[in-house]
Amino acid sequence: MDVIYKKRLIVFLDSGDTLVDESTEVRDEDGIVVSADLIPGAAEMVKTLHSLGFTLALVADGDAQSFKNVLSQHRLHDYFDALIISELIKATKPSPRMFKAAIGALNGSEADFARTVMVGNNLSRDIKGANALGIISVFQSWTPRYPHTPADESEQPAYTISEPMQLIELVNRLEMELGAAETGGGSSEPRKARQERQEWQERQAEGAGDHAAF
Repeated sequence: MDVIYKKRLIVFLDSGDTLVDESTEVRDEDGIVVSADLIPGAAEMVKTLHSLGFTLALVADGDAQSFKNVLSQHRLHDYFDALIISELIKATKPSPRMFKAAIGALNGSEADFARTVMVGNNLSRDIKGANALGIISVFQSWTPRYPHTPADESEQPAYTISEPMQLIELVNRLEMELGAAETGGGSSEPRKARQERQEWQERQAEGAGDHAAF
């Protein structure tokens, strides 16, 4: 039996238009989502991250029952180590309460934000909230339903991907950077990380066509 070793990097994932295609949501008379389709590649992305040993937390705004329904529909519930839902936290992103609740549910502390990524589709909620706490922000630009241009510096993502499966390469590289830093990468690591981030953005811009905004 293969042993899965937990990675250093922690992954926070949004739901709507990050995993779930919001345009396919079917709601009941109370506004609860009873079913929805996933974005192409979303289920594979979640399962791959889990199999690689990454710690996953859903950090999403909405009704708890909606997320329970959709995660159960696609059998993804058990791949997450924590589910942080705004209805239960009594706050919505970009409130720091959402992100602090997530790291706390994983038995971590605010010191762990530096090794955490937040992946989401909303610059004013996911990206702004992550940036304020020193969390590595990843904007998924798959949907045209939300702005792709940051309103100001607080909404500027560290990285941009256009579809779920692009996250796998990115988090694997970030995990390697964390390992290098912890084993004596030294003061040159921040410069290297910035350079690699620029190269990543350039590659994504060349390959994403009209689907991503940079």
